[in-house]
Amino acid sequence: MAPGARATTLGKCGQAPASALATEGLEVPRPLRLFLTAGWSLTESVGLPAAAYILAAWLDGRDAGLVAGLVAIWLTVVIRKVATGSVPSLLTISAAALTVQTAVVLATGELWLFLLQFPLANLCMGVLFARTASGPNPLVARLAAEVVALRQPGGHHPGLHRFFQGATWLWAGIFLLLTAGLAALMMTEPARTFLMLCTVTTIAFTVAGTGASALWFLAVLRKLGLRLRFAPARA
Repeated sequence: MAPGARATTLGKCGQAPASALATEGLEVPRPLRLFLTAGWSLTESVGLPAAAYILAAWLDGRDAGLVAGLVAIWLTVVIRKVATGSVPSLLTISAAALTVQTAVVLATGELWLFLLQFPLANLCMGVLFARTASGPNPLVARLAAEVVALRQPGGHHPGLHRFFQGATWLWAGIFLLLTAGLAALMMTEPARTFLMLCTVTTIAFTVAGTGASALWFLAVLRKLGLRLRFAPARA
């Protein structure tokens, strides 16, 4: 191969040019497998500890429920580590947040400490996202790979990396806004009203953040000339 042709093929620094990456595109599992992958990730990170909490709280009260939820999620962490050698980021985040919440609630049993767990958990999430946003492995990129099994192009793509860094900053901001909002509600609203508004606000911010992230991601793909496609069916 002529030197000029070889340089054109490899591009700068021995990497494939942008056109090769555009041809390769990004892959997600086919719809059913995508649903199962995301569903299992959410089940082990949220569903199992929630089910353990509800059952134990019904049998023996709130504190028993908190302990049962904590035991369930850490047992899942241990099983994951032994079975696969690694623990998904979402499961790690959920375990850390639930540990902080349970410790705060069980510390004194005071009502205000029980309510404090909600803004405190969001504060921890905001700090966690912010810590990884500027680094080489932003948390949103890890979650995309683990929760929806997103497969990126083989070579490093600066445009995609900048998006995942920006999206990680976005979620850090969302959690910090939730922290401030829930702290204000905790100080101004009765406990029952606060719990209702906490649920509604958290769901609204999560849905809005997910929608904004998805639209931003698709816009970035169009700008970079990358395609998002389903993985080929297996024989």
